[in-house]
Amino acid sequence: MSTRAVLEVIALDVEDAVAAQAGGADRLELVTDMAADGLTPSCRTFAGIRAAVDIDLRVMLRLRDGFAAGDLGRLVRAAGELREAGADQFVLGFLGADGAVDLAAVERVVAELGGCRWTFHRAIDRAADRDALRRRLAGLPGLDTYLTAGAAGGVDEGIATLVAEAALDGKPGYEQRMLVGGGLRLDHVPRLRDGGIEAFHIGGAARPDGWDGPVSAEAVARWRGVLDGEAA
Repeated sequence: MSTRAVLEVIALDVEDAVAAQAGGADRLELVTDMAADGLTPSCRTFAGIRAAVDIDLRVMLRLRDGFAAGDLGRLVRAAGELREAGADQFVLGFLGADGAVDLAAVERVVAELGGCRWTFHRAIDRAADRDALRRRLAGLPGLDTYLTAGAAGGVDEGIATLVAEAALDGKPGYEQRMLVGGGLRLDHVPRLRDGGIEAFHIGGAARPDGWDGPVSAEAVARWRGVLDGEAA
């Protein structure tokens, strides 16, 4: 385990961001409205967080609950406005009614990003065919990460899939980093690390008081310590 694991934390505001960085987060995923599983934050929120911390920020591009793209014009405008505000990393992912990737929607949004790095989020866990989705997205500019729990039900259900996919690293469709999140617990970490997984994403696990409370620097530091090989 010589490679330092990446720890990404969901942040809703400046307070969250500052606490997450203080606890040892490497990167933040910026969202709003967790009741809808995370939507696009405002440019003002992004700018405030960007001014407050110096770690990488990935901004969600999602305007509605679910995994349909919805109003693509609005989504493209939101992406453009965030780019103008200084955002340079993003999170997105859209499925069609048949559970296949909505490639046209993804390509339209990605075209607005000008080559910025981005994560395809947990829409992969709702896809009809995970492998087919990866192969269709292969080669899109900027795609460097998949956020996944291995299954719609979370890491408990998907851990075997995660380990199996990690073993395909570097093969066509599997060149991107796997970022594990979605019901992730500290007790999952040893098996995932042994399987070669080196990036982890937490949201509620960083908030002892739930989504109504802020990110705790101490909770993030505990994760940082475990990922760095310290006892839990």
